[in-house]
Amino acid sequence: MWRALGRLVVVPLSFLLAALVAGFVLLTLGLERFTHAVHIEDQFQTPDVVMGIMEQGMLLLAGATIIPALIIIVIGEIARIRSVLYYVIGGGIALITIPLLSAGYAGSGGLALPDATIWQVFATAGFAGGFVYWLLAGRWT
Repeated sequence: MWRALGRLVVVPLSFLLAALVAGFVLLTLGLERFTHAVHIEDQFQTPDVVMGIMEQGMLLLAGATIIPALIIIVIGEIARIRSVLYYVIGGGIALITIPLLSAGYAGSGGLALPDATIWQVFATAGFAGGFVYWLLAGRWT
């Protein structure tokens, strides 16, 4: 009984810390990639382009959901999966779904997917969050 009560405390706290780490990686790495792109390419000099980038960033933040990450954690806890690969890859997949869910339709009728850099940033943040969760709660039975 005490083990189950301990898991009820450890799992949400570990998820919260993992989400904070993933958010921190997402913010810092995303800001670094954005700053790099602004300084390299001359196309970001017009206010319309900068406002469009900010609008896409707001759509990504609005589309950020914890449901994919919760699904990974619930499956891992019910199945008692203790593999670091499960949580790291699952965290990456969970965060990759955010740009996929917030992708809009292009004017030509096709799906307008984000740039590869956005996929890399979200996957890296998911990997970091998954590792932190495994480190705190995933490796213990």
